[in-house]
Amino acid sequence: MSETTYHITIIGGGITGLSAAFYLHQEIEAKNLPVRIQLIEEADRLGGKIKTWRHEGYVIELGPDSFLERKGSAAQLARDLGLQDELVRNSTGQSYIYHQDRLLPIPEGAVMGVPTKLMPFVRTDLISWPGKLRAAADLFLPASKGYEDRSVGEFFRRRLGDEVIENLIQPLLSGVYSGDIDNLSLLSSFPQYAKMEQQHRSLILAMKHSRPQTKEPGKPKGIFLTLNSGLETLIEEMEKRLPADAIWKGTGLEKLTKRENGGYILTMKDGRVVETDAVLLTLPHAITEPLLRPYVETPTLPKAKPHMVATIAMGFPEEALDQRLNGTGFIVPRNSGARITACTWAHRKWPHTTPKGKALLRCFVGRATEQSFMSMSDEEIVQMVLQDLRKIMTIEQEPDFYRVTRLQNAIPYVVGHQDWVKEVRAKVEAALPDVHLAGASYSGVGVPDCIDQGKKAVLDLLASIQPGR
Repeated sequence: MSETTYHITIIGGGITGLSAAFYLHQEIEAKNLPVRIQLIEEADRLGGKIKTWRHEGYVIELGPDSFLERKGSAAQLARDLGLQDELVRNSTGQSYIYHQDRLLPIPEGAVMGVPTKLMPFVRTDLISWPGKLRAAADLFLPASKGYEDRSVGEFFRRRLGDEVIENLIQPLLSGVYSGDIDNLSLLSSFPQYAKMEQQHRSLILAMKHSRPQTKEPGKPKGIFLTLNSGLETLIEEMEKRLPADAIWKGTGLEKLTKRENGGYILTMKDGRVVETDAVLLTLPHAITEPLLRPYVETPTLPKAKPHMVATIAMGFPEEALDQRLNGTGFIVPRNSGARITACTWAHRKWPHTTPKGKALLRCFVGRATEQSFMSMSDEEIVQMVLQDLRKIMTIEQEPDFYRVTRLQNAIPYVVGHQDWVKEVRAKVEAALPDVHLAGASYSGVGVPDCIDQGKKAVLDLLASIQPGR
């Protein structure tokens, strides 16, 4: 390592680490900084959970399939990569909830399950009359005292009652966080609702005020974006922009050693050794914690147990499915008796993903409290999913193909998560200067959240540069 060059090593080539490397490289090039970067990824590919399967004309996401447009960093990354013409918005349509052995439409005006329009909520069969009257109590209940953290389940139960939680809010939120909402931290997962309650007292009134007051004519505009050739295009393009010798794949970090004169020695699992001035760790905290342990004893959170989820993609001839249901898919409450948690009719939500005359279903299994599917083979999981689907909708034949993807869900953000993150960061900063933490374990699990963390880490790393140390 040159005495005049500052060396930054990024461990983990998922979206957080890769976006940090990309934006850091841009800064180095633009400002001619005396900095060298190294990105190290244990897998044989970059991208982490973002993975696109391009199969027989289909574009199939094996992990996340899109990102919220209002969180602007993912769309900005696409533009920074020259991919703005690749951006595709989701088609909107009716979404359903499986309730009492039938698919019922989610009431118009329900925002994450919170009703903002009176008549659709009054007419829905998803909630009984006692449940509707209990939800109406939100209009009169006072705001909670203080701004302390609590579980998402506790917060919404107090405002709207058990039935709205179980039949509407829980299945909707599980699309983002598959953990138990009665352990999930409100301030780390959905802080906007805590703010709404403090500002407006009533959640229903707050959500109503937050909705656009003017409605454009025609079909509502989708709020999600993806790339026409798949989300993995982001990964592929970032990798192209980085120097080939800056990326190591197929080796992970075995040991981090602090040098007495500053900087660190990184010992890889394949025996290679890297000397570096600064380190960005973007791994899941369960993997990071043992690496820090010789120098930092990080606090643990109770009940913070990761669990597994599976995505099952299946292709069919379009005529094999019931065409009478005009929508984009359905979600499944945990009290329904079904094993699947949701099903997206991807050929309708994302028409670009599917050849003409074909249909693409993406189904999901893996509640925090139901992990028995992990002992099943792919074939057994597919048959279990088809058994559930055939109770819910018409499917005339076996799929043309399928692909099962198992993923470990990030540690759920349990109550107290924000305080835990502050304590972990403070301890690492005190014991290991110029070691930074980022990724889904800390400050958001969505694609834009992870990109934001990568960009924030770039600012922190640049602020610490001391060439020639």
